[in-house]
Amino acid sequence: MASFSIQWRNSTRKDIRRLPREEVARVVEAVGQLANEPMPHGCQKLAGSERIYRIRVGDYRVIYEVFGDLHIVEIQRVRHRKDVYRE
Repeated sequence: MASFSIQWRNSTRKDIRRLPREEVARVVEAVGQLANEPMPHGCQKLAGSERIYRIRVGDYRVIYEVFGDLHIVEIQRVRHRKDVYRE
């Protein structure tokens, strides 16, 4: 499988800055693994969307969109599980 490039939204960069310091490394590592396998075991497709998935990283959720034809994974949100689905 071809390698995907990871793109972070500016809003997602702000989400990362709000995380506890010890969680940042875990989230960044999990997102880095999406470059090799954009739909790893345990990911779930979100209802009502064609290309949006989520992965769990402890109590945090990473919401991302996969553009297969462009080989891009865009990270949309990284938040605590109680807040991630609220807008």
